[in-house]
Amino acid sequence: MRILHVDTGAEMRGGQWQVIYLLEGLRERGVENMLLARKGSPLQQEARRHRFPVEPAGLFAIHQLSAGAALVHAHTGRAHTLAAVAARAPVVVSRRVAFPLQRGPLSAWKYRRAARYIAISNAARLRLLEAGVADSQIMIVHDGVPELPLGSRDGAIVAPYSGDPRKGNALVREAARIAGVSVLFSRDLLADLRTAQALVYITDEEGLGSAALLAMSAGVPVVASRVGGLCEVIEHNSSGVLTENTPERIASAIRRLVDEPVLAGRLGQAAAARARREFTVERMVAGTLAVYHEVAP
Repeated sequence: MRILHVDTGAEMRGGQWQVIYLLEGLRERGVENMLLARKGSPLQQEARRHRFPVEPAGLFAIHQLSAGAALVHAHTGRAHTLAAVAARAPVVVSRRVAFPLQRGPLSAWKYRRAARYIAISNAARLRLLEAGVADSQIMIVHDGVPELPLGSRDGAIVAPYSGDPRKGNALVREAARIAGVSVLFSRDLLADLRTAQALVYITDEEGLGSAALLAMSAGVPVVASRVGGLCEVIEHNSSGVLTENTPERIASAIRRLVDEPVLAGRLGQAAAARARREFTVERMVAGTLAVYHEVAP
């Protein structure tokens, strides 16, 4: 089986790491892969570092290379558009976000062009259903993360750095002030999770939350917004803490973990067990491959 992957992301965010994990897992299973990525992007560089064949994404490349592929897997919204226009093989689309789909005749046409949708959560699936995608065309395949060493939890309270205004950085800063703590906005989450005391993940909406999954894998307790797919990842008061998006509620959740280290430790241990059970790379790869076999038996 030969798969043409398309990801147009300009940054190396959670979705792009999922592409790398998927390509690695598929290669181990004997699947031939070609990646089309934004020229000069961190994903293109990371793919080359892992010795995956990668070329610049564009209509011409999709049109040419899809002719010999079993299917085209579009990993971003822009990739979906390009594949809808140019692909000469069935299209599988990963839906990673939980905000409403655009409406209109062009959008409707684009969403009819896909053979299957991979929703990373039920929250993402519901958005597809609202837009008229048939439930039979949607399969939920959760993100997977590597099994990380359990951290020491003697370092900073961490929040993922993001320039996206929907990610709630201002809320986190105000909550930290109220709670009387410092928060490190991490640009290298894997490194900072080795010693993180907790992860604070605040957002207006979320497809699933791969940063939260990474923290859970490292045994770091998570405070996260009670929105979207985060409610599927974190079991409140069992494998993390869910909170409303107000500075006071976020501050209260942070203080609770700081003031109750036994609770924080219990939540971190439960989170690690849940990540290793439910959100592994192996499960993600197997679920994705099952979708491929439905489209191209």
